[in-house]
Amino acid sequence: MTIAPGKKKQKIDRLAELAARDDERGVSLWQEAFRRLRRNPAAIIGTAILAVFVIVAVVGPFLVPYSPSDTIGIREGLIRPGVIPGADGDHWLGYDHQGRDEFSRLIVGARQTLLVGVVSTLIGLAVGALIGGVAGAAAGLGGRWGRRLDSILMRFIDMMLAMPSLLLAVSIAALLGASLTTVMIAVGVVSVPVFARLLRGSMISQANSDYVLAATSLGVRKPKIALTHVVPNSLAPVIVQATLTLATAIIEAAALSFLGLGNPDSSVPEWGVMLAEAQQYLDIRPGLAVYPALAIIVTALGFTLLGEAMREALDPKLRK
Repeated sequence: MTIAPGKKKQKIDRLAELAARDDERGVSLWQEAFRRLRRNPAAIIGTAILAVFVIVAVVGPFLVPYSPSDTIGIREGLIRPGVIPGADGDHWLGYDHQGRDEFSRLIVGARQTLLVGVVSTLIGLAVGALIGGVAGAAAGLGGRWGRRLDSILMRFIDMMLAMPSLLLAVSIAALLGASLTTVMIAVGVVSVPVFARLLRGSMISQANSDYVLAATSLGVRKPKIALTHVVPNSLAPVIVQATLTLATAIIEAAALSFLGLGNPDSSVPEWGVMLAEAQQYLDIRPGLAVYPALAIIVTALGFTLLGEAMREALDPKLRK
């Protein structure tokens, strides 16, 4: 008795769906993880910080009281050698060294920081997932030739891991020239090996699962098994890592901007550039360095808290 192709596909999809469930009540991995996140104080705090950060980055530039490039202090004669006025009723954080409103620049800079962090993480995730997905599928389902391809790809990833991440990012940024795009590419390339190795290891682990053996015995082609079943069931740790990488990306982007490899146009505020410009005026206005530094630290803390909470929620060893 033969099984119709349509029914075979339905049975395989149903088998993969059941394999993703882990308890008797039929609660999926993501449903249970979400329940645990709602009860985790670290996840709540991290989510609150990120919600404020995203709202400020998206809506803030439309609500700032002054243009971030308007040299108000110089025009009004308030900026003099050795004198940078502090906060007052109209300028909550005072002026910077060029007489621009510091509060407006800090708010507008949140958008640039979010843009750099998200784009660089997406670059690393896309390239790393491609390399790791091919390597994982080749190692887990590709036989002898697949293992050779996996070995070649992983040696390339090992070469990238052998170089310190910040040194690699600085080298790429110096090679491409100072710009915001350069920072995104440099930080994205640094995160490629992490995503590649993580997805590869997860896929190799999933390749030994019962649902893969069942699908193989039913005659389903291995590329289809890899794309429709193994990859979706291997993405949980990659998504968690993406959240943690966002925190690292923001810090590394700020470091590159601090070293002068970011956007050379100082009229476009970015927290790393603001921190670098403030170093010359620490004895006059230390707050010019404190404000962007605190913004970077708090934002990175929010991503880290949420990422660690997601890691705990998705860890099978910690689940009941």
